[in-house]
Amino acid sequence: MLTKIAVQGLFNELDYEIPLIDGHLTFIHAQNGFGKSTLMRLVYNILQGNLEDVRVVPFERLDLVFDDQSNLIVENRNQELTILMSKNRLEEPVDADDLPSLLGSLYIGPERMYLSDGMGNLKPSIDVYMKELSDSIRRAIADSEVVPKSEDSKKYTDAELDEIFKNAEAKINFIRQAGFQPSIPSGYRFPPSRFDISDNHEKYKALALTLKAYTDTYYHFAESIVVYLDIVNTLFVNKTVEINDKGFPQARMDRSGTVIPISKFSSGEKQILIMFYLLLFKAGTDSLVIMDEPEVSLHVSWQQQIGKFVSDVARIRNLQVIISTHSPSVIHDDWDKTVELSSTRTD
Repeated sequence: MLTKIAVQGLFNELDYEIPLIDGHLTFIHAQNGFGKSTLMRLVYNILQGNLEDVRVVPFERLDLVFDDQSNLIVENRNQELTILMSKNRLEEPVDADDLPSLLGSLYIGPERMYLSDGMGNLKPSIDVYMKELSDSIRRAIADSEVVPKSEDSKKYTDAELDEIFKNAEAKINFIRQAGFQPSIPSGYRFPPSRFDISDNHEKYKALALTLKAYTDTYYHFAESIVVYLDIVNTLFVNKTVEINDKGFPQARMDRSGTVIPISKFSSGEKQILIMFYLLLFKAGTDSLVIMDEPEVSLHVSWQQQIGKFVSDVARIRNLQVIISTHSPSVIHDDWDKTVELSSTRTD
């Protein structure tokens, strides 16, 4: 994780030192025109190795300090970049191809409502993301058939298999909330009794290890779906988002039961769906996520809850999240986690 971001000569006149708060979430707050969004995109593009986007930004030097005391240094002299990694007083050059491996990163920018198709056309990102989610759910539903097999030569005691089954049962009960589950083949009792395991040890060993492989594959995805629905349904009023029988997200009005397609949601509702989709389904574990202006189109009451939900997701996924905002409502009660941009340059 990062412990500090420092930039010199941003726009040839601004110097910033930004200590990142211990824990998972830091807010960066500033007035318009202080270079907040430019700096956040700069950090992201460096970590992605997008050097063409880095070199065109006017700055002299940017430092990314990591929690192992290493320091990534990027210098920009007339659009000629020098990139070094400094540790224990030793400096070594870093190739652009190696930058993404330093720290996974995701940028959730203020223009998140639309995506480019690469040919100059824009399409609503909510349509793209909901189709991605639906496709993933349908693949999980299609992969429900369990064929017990074991190529594991390890010997398991009855007690060890019983423990594997107990863990699998708990995880499958949770996975079921996401709209899919494994199909236990006929001829097997699930969960089996100790007698079943003892009487048909190899048969149930194969089932236990197959179910463990299934839950290892799908538990993380199911957890993301369950947390996603929990967050959006806590925020949304008068409607509940659900996964229908075909694996597609939809909403149902709480009183009438009328089904509302996601495309008919308000701008603010779409913003919530997009931001938390990216946070839960696109951010890799242990990565850096930069959320720029999450307040766009959100009512003040939603702005005040954003930090809590982001912090919860960051803790579950061990993410480091930087929220860049103009809005005091987004920070809400978390001013102890906030850094206000103020240039250190005095000349």
